[in-house]
Amino acid sequence: MVASAQYTDELCEDSCEHIHGIDISHYQGSVFWEAIGNNSKMAYVYLKATEGGDRIDQMYEENIRLAHHYGLKVGSYHFFRPKTSLEVQLKNFMMQCRPGDQDLIPMIDVESTGKLPTEEFCDSLIRFLEMVTEAYHQKPLVYTGNNFYNKYLQHKIDDYQLMIAKYADAEPELFDDRDYIIWQYTAKGRINGINGFVDKSRFMGRHSMREIRFRHW
Repeated sequence: MVASAQYTDELCEDSCEHIHGIDISHYQGSVFWEAIGNNSKMAYVYLKATEGGDRIDQMYEENIRLAHHYGLKVGSYHFFRPKTSLEVQLKNFMMQCRPGDQDLIPMIDVESTGKLPTEEFCDSLIRFLEMVTEAYHQKPLVYTGNNFYNKYLQHKIDDYQLMIAKYADAEPELFDDRDYIIWQYTAKGRINGINGFVDKSRFMGRHSMREIRFRHW
């Protein structure tokens, strides 16, 4: 996901009452899920499932199976490509993000305008979010960076809950004063079970996991 400086207050995990989680894709390679499952501070994981119209994360199937096996609450995310057919993107995502496997609502990762004009980009994104909502009977979570949101998305996606990335000591600040429920505070986190860096996030204030629970109809 978004790359930037490391959040320096990771010691929070050892002492705070925030609900923490991680985001994982094939970039983490093989994950020792038993060690992560034994980490009481990591309550949830979002796994990359797909990107654009035809890319499938090569570790997704193994990751979702083992994450469930070791007791984590799991959600899946799609990396949005604004210029790719929305119908093709949705089909790609739905082939991997099967409702029966989900504990958390789908997440849409929004990091690029695809060099489209802002209005055209926003129209494409909003239509895709509506399509995902219709397909899963619940609104997805939207992930994006603090600066990206402020530049392109103010007042555009008010109906959707947000995970905001900002890798600094200060919490994200959205210029339209939107509430966000999750802060991704580092892309350089460390955790037993993963070689190398991992994205870490935490819930804000009184927000809790029940707000992103996948509803099985």
